[in-house]
Amino acid sequence: MKSGMLIGGCSKFLMRWTVLSSDIIVFFPAAIVFVASYYKRRRFEERAWALGMILVQPALMIIDHGHFQFNCISLGLAAGSAVAVVSKHELVASVLYSLSLNHKQMSAYYAPAFFSHLLGRCIQRRSPVFGVMKLGIVVLSTFTVCWWPFLSSRQSALQVLSRLAPFERGLFEDYVANFWCGTSILIKWKQLFSIPVLARMALSTTVIAALPSMLQQIWAPSARGFLLAMLNGSFAFFFFAFQVHEKSVLLPLLPATLLALDEPEVLHYLVPYAMISMFPLLRRDGLILPYFALLALFFLLPKCPARSDNNSAKIAADRPFKFLSASILKKCSIAGAVILHLLYLFVQPPVRYPFLFEAFLTSYSFAHFLVLVIYTNCKQWLVPADDQWVASSKKIN
Repeated sequence: MKSGMLIGGCSKFLMRWTVLSSDIIVFFPAAIVFVASYYKRRRFEERAWALGMILVQPALMIIDHGHFQFNCISLGLAAGSAVAVVSKHELVASVLYSLSLNHKQMSAYYAPAFFSHLLGRCIQRRSPVFGVMKLGIVVLSTFTVCWWPFLSSRQSALQVLSRLAPFERGLFEDYVANFWCGTSILIKWKQLFSIPVLARMALSTTVIAALPSMLQQIWAPSARGFLLAMLNGSFAFFFFAFQVHEKSVLLPLLPATLLALDEPEVLHYLVPYAMISMFPLLRRDGLILPYFALLALFFLLPKCPARSDNNSAKIAADRPFKFLSASILKKCSIAGAVILHLLYLFVQPPVRYPFLFEAFLTSYSFAHFLVLVIYTNCKQWLVPADDQWVASSKKIN
């Protein structure tokens, strides 16, 4: 008994320190370099606040350090590739994104943004075909290096691929705040359609949902538009992809935190409902106290220090959408979330519907995510191409 407890304690100690080490080695440097590069023209206090928002994002903290995941590695590599994109180092971006995708396949959520932005950049050049070929060679070379141990036999490669696409587990398992689960209260998707049909439906709806942001980046690629495309594309996957996990909400949260200074209202709107959407998972893991503590910490953090006379606020693409921060809607939304938490924690659900309150929580979060996605897709189409953006900034100055 004592030896088992000792082994368990050592295992937790090892997991905690390996996660923390991954943060220090991969995620923290990527966040620091991103802020230094993307927000290099902002004041020091603004850059410090933006870095703080990236590093203390509560959902990533509680999943990686409480649920014991290593999302910080794939998300750190994705953030590093985002730095390379906004700095116009496309080949470096291709390598880092390929590494992120090979570390965790859920980084495919960012594929629409990377593909459309890099394609848009290549089209703008004198030799677009040559540019696409260079990127393709870099991506294939990186994948070959990562997959080399599994390419020795066909059986090894097929075993890895079968684990990447667990179709036998169904459209969804636990309650997740996406379209399929959020609407399953009214439409019993699993009973109406077979798994192959649901897989095709998931693929087609994901592509359709991601298409508007992809077209915008092909037409007018820009650094800010690319980050919004990361957010919109990852939400398209989160909403409609097959077999989505609750923690997949970390994917849209990364670009939302990277855009903290440009879109602070999006960050403050998204983080609480991302946490709420994972509450049933965190409760099962015994993380109720860290859940409320991290939410309280997030709300107690100082607001965005960006000045109202900042140049970016004067550009048409930055016109605020007031409804996200409307006081009446915000109060009603918070009241609804509090009521659902109390029901879930202290009220026994009906015997016939044992997971009723989990369904309410996820559907409630999905409704808020849907409002945000409509907003961010509209916002992305207001962002001009980089050359127009720079010209607008110079005119204001």
